[in-house]
Amino acid sequence: MKKTILSLFLVVIVIGQGITQSFDKIKFKEYKPGFYQNFIMKDIDSVEKKQKDTKVDKRLLMDQSGMDLPNDPELYNSYWHNPVISQGNTGTCWCFSTISMYESEVKRLCRKEVKLSEMFTVYWEYVEKARRYIRKRGESLFSQGSEANAVTRIFRKYGAVPWQEYTGLKDGRKYFSHAKMYKEMYNFLKGLKNSNDWNEEEALETIKSIMNFYMGVPPEKFEYEGKTITPREYLSKVIMINPDDYVEILSYIQQPYWKQVEYEVPDNWWHSSEYYNVPLNIFMEILKEGIRKKYTVSIGGDVSEAGFSRETNVALVPDFDIPSDNINENARQFRFSNKTTTDDHGMHLVGFYKKNGTDWYLVKDSSSGSRNVGKDDERFGYYFFSEDYVKLKMMNFTIHKDAIKNILDNF
Repeated sequence: MKKTILSLFLVVIVIGQGITQSFDKIKFKEYKPGFYQNFIMKDIDSVEKKQKDTKVDKRLLMDQSGMDLPNDPELYNSYWHNPVISQGNTGTCWCFSTISMYESEVKRLCRKEVKLSEMFTVYWEYVEKARRYIRKRGESLFSQGSEANAVTRIFRKYGAVPWQEYTGLKDGRKYFSHAKMYKEMYNFLKGLKNSNDWNEEEALETIKSIMNFYMGVPPEKFEYEGKTITPREYLSKVIMINPDDYVEILSYIQQPYWKQVEYEVPDNWWHSSEYYNVPLNIFMEILKEGIRKKYTVSIGGDVSEAGFSRETNVALVPDFDIPSDNINENARQFRFSNKTTTDDHGMHLVGFYKKNGTDWYLVKDSSSGSRNVGKDDERFGYYFFSEDYVKLKMMNFTIHKDAIKNILDNF
């Protein structure tokens, strides 16, 4: 108590003598990791890493060593396509494969070599997914995946732009990464469902603002050869692609043949029923004849099989799965129905090679799996599909309608 009184007395004397208080200064200082990061978290991470390292991921795979495999792109009769490009950390193979096919179509039809923007299509596809999610009050899939004919649908509504007009890469990135962007959009839409606040215009503006931050704003107009044009004008007048000229070919027996049907997979989120469903022998015939007539295709199916090697980049059907002579539409449907065949990847089929009376197909790929061989390897970014693998595991493809005029007459 005496000390308190003495302290107050001294304060009064100091103030009375006119001595002013000096204020603390502030400054901005770069934050540096301290004990928490350098010791506590490092200890936790090192232990967890050791625990993870002890878990060895083993998978049953076909041993392709010593086999005479046609996994050299130079062997193939292939048609013009742009160099391989990575889709990075995104689920947009559907777009990369189909945009690549359309680039080859521009070369075939117009003799022009163009590089189109994948991310322009991806941007507007997300907008359309969000729009349907809102209108269906959350009862519509919002994911990174989609189908090849989504590109055609976006072309019709929004057009297309050259790569240099909209790369979708910001902040010096070399590879695309949509994980954070997708998570933000998904959480926002899920919040609408929880709050029951379904203002479509405001919600779509928020979705766009998220993508604008991560990908940049897509152009409404741009300069091309001295003129200002829109993306739709670029599509119709410059690269001269008519989306109505492209058809989807499907083969499964859960729907009637010789009908246009829905492809019943999650990535067909808008439930398109534009797919021409044909018997398996017709499916293979269209592919064989089409590629020989210089039509490349965007093809989709399963790439997670025991005969699919990331060391050789070759896709085979091993006899311990099913003998070659037993591959038919029933075996194909059985695997689709029990979900051992899934619609997990889209690629661009660009060439063929005949070996011992059987076709092989050169497939341009955007995923990381085809890049494990290393950048200096001629196989980098390509897969080599056996005819049996396509017959059993590839479910659908996109092709120009002129390649199947006689087939379409049956519908």
